[in-house]
Amino acid sequence: MTNELARQEGIASIGSALHRAENALRGATGGLLRELGLTVTQHAVLAAVHRAPGGMSGAQLARLCQVTPQTMATVLSTLETRELLDREPSGVHRRVLIARLTRTGRETLRRADLAVGAAEERIGDAFEPQERNQLWSYLQRIVAALS
Repeated sequence: MTNELARQEGIASIGSALHRAENALRGATGGLLRELGLTVTQHAVLAAVHRAPGGMSGAQLARLCQVTPQTMATVLSTLETRELLDREPSGVHRRVLIARLTRTGRETLRRADLAVGAAEERIGDAFEPQERNQLWSYLQRIVAALS
């Protein structure tokens, strides 16, 4: 069904439906993360740093989290002040600071992941196993088509 035909039949465009689904997920996870004193972006940063064994620079994190370098600098400063991560000069370039999780940061991330996992589980519960697999496949195809 084309977007035009979908609009004529009162169905939202694919982009609009994806946007609404993303907003619903952000709302559900954002509320759970707020209880832990985190924003969605702060959680994304903690998770990204955790997945990078050698740490990550602010520029790398900004690109990955799709925020401006200025926004990322603020996020990193906040996380560092809360002692969830620390930053030290890169071995390659002294002016580049590499972020690494602290013990408190790892524990906070663990708790945040449990909260976010609960929200994602609610999504999974709305589908049969085969439908979840199809949804995952469709989402990957969307990413591939737009990349």
